[in-house]
Amino acid sequence: MSPDSTHITDTSTPLLEIHEASVLRGERLILDQLSLRLAIGQHTAILGANGSGKSTLIRLISRQLYPLARGDSTPVIRVFGRDRWSVSELRSLIGIVSPAMQLDYTSDTPLEVFDAVVSGFFAARGLGLNHQVTPDMRERALEALAHMEATPLIGREMASLSTGEARRVLIARALVYRPRALLLDEPCAGLDPASRRRFLESLRQLARHGTTLLLVTHHVEEILPEIDHVLLLREGKLLHEGSKADVLTDAGLSDAFGMRIRVGRQGEYYSADVV
Repeated sequence: MSPDSTHITDTSTPLLEIHEASVLRGERLILDQLSLRLAIGQHTAILGANGSGKSTLIRLISRQLYPLARGDSTPVIRVFGRDRWSVSELRSLIGIVSPAMQLDYTSDTPLEVFDAVVSGFFAARGLGLNHQVTPDMRERALEALAHMEATPLIGREMASLSTGEARRVLIARALVYRPRALLLDEPCAGLDPASRRRFLESLRQLARHGTTLLLVTHHVEEILPEIDHVLLLREGKLLHEGSKADVLTDAGLSDAFGMRIRVGRQGEYYSADVV
């Protein structure tokens, strides 16, 4: 199968379907019979307190974890209408960026920015002797870096970049396949307010150009104006689901986070304060 995700053209096929998926860690259910359905083009924020199951859900989608089987049946997890994918094939359709990935790519082992991006074609951390970079790969890597306004970073080591710079490079790496969707786990973690706003604006451009965004966060302030579908998780269960106006309420967030929260608006963004 071609690594270019444009071969999936049926927008009626859900991006993601999960039916009654449970994940157990020790004696504790991290996800408890979770069911959801997300459409292609349906920008979604997955919101919840620490320990609510957000990171586990990401690992379930990316095939790093598998759900518990119940009796004779196995919970359904379909991505783009299919329940069987190789990890490399799946990542050509859904790009994933997380703080854990960034830690790996900005470690002390030298890795130049362009190499970090173009090596995404080989699912490798950097280029090896057996990796042959074609002109098309080079062009697409440069295109992705330009899209994330990261071209000036070429030639620098990943370890020398600021948190925001490294985050932009890793999203460029995910974009080389031109994926249909990006799954972003706490993408603004470690960013100062100014860097966060610039970074969020770059994500808005991706959303406007047709990349479906799945944003995982516990900060209401990071939910982009383009995102109108919100999931609230609590203790491994789907607590609320719907539009921002319906879900981002005082009562809904107070229920999800276990304390009194007041929701406000700041321009096109929502805000939340503990009261």
